[in-house]
Amino acid sequence: MLTYITPLILTYNEAPNIDRTLQHLIWATRIVVIDSYSTDETLEILKRYSQVEIFQRKFDTHANQWNHGLSKVHSEWVLSLDADYILSNRLIEELKFLPQSTSIEGYFISFKYCVFGKALRGTILPPRLCLFKKNKVVYVDDGHTQVARLDGQSDRLSSSIHHDDRKPLSRWIWAQERYMLLEVTKLLETPRDKLSRADRIRKQKILAPFIVLVYCLILKGGILDGWQGWYYAFQRMFAEVLLSLRLIEAEHFKGDRD
Repeated sequence: MLTYITPLILTYNEAPNIDRTLQHLIWATRIVVIDSYSTDETLEILKRYSQVEIFQRKFDTHANQWNHGLSKVHSEWVLSLDADYILSNRLIEELKFLPQSTSIEGYFISFKYCVFGKALRGTILPPRLCLFKKNKVVYVDDGHTQVARLDGQSDRLSSSIHHDDRKPLSRWIWAQERYMLLEVTKLLETPRDKLSRADRIRKQKILAPFIVLVYCLILKGGILDGWQGWYYAFQRMFAEVLLSLRLIEAEHFKGDRD
């Protein structure tokens, strides 16, 4: 048992995923879950695990939800996880041997993206600050997602997390629609010099979908992953096409108002 680390998870209708995630967290003495009033079997699954403590909060933004979760953690360290993140056995072993007395305040962890359970060779997901000291982090909203701002030194763990979402495609499309509306607001309201290179390309609307397709298939080796690699590449291309359409729509309506 790792008493000084508390896994923190956000949930909303995660019945297809949450049980697999929790099976890899049985080493934790306490697991904090912030649930956005799930209507499927998520709560029933959560209650099967004695370490899980559930707090329900109506969702407004990702940052507010995560910061609320941090307020419920009592341990020094937090392991921040989405409900479809599966800890690899190597990562669990690495956690067990991390030094508790260190100048490092947080650790970034890389991902292996899974399609129907198969881990792909590459992903566009960057490493994320998942393990950190509670009093050294605050979350801020960033487009459709959030960023954990760390006050202190960071390092990177050698092992990875599997991002293994088993929710149906219809739910993924529903989420992308919501996410891209937030991304449009970010791209249109952020000064160009404050945007990343990738976001500047996305704002051009035309190139980004094709760049993502080539990036996933060729540069990340997805073409060697069989149909799962193509599935992931088309999935990411679809998201970029949706963003481009939303950008065109938003700019058109803005022009009408002007």
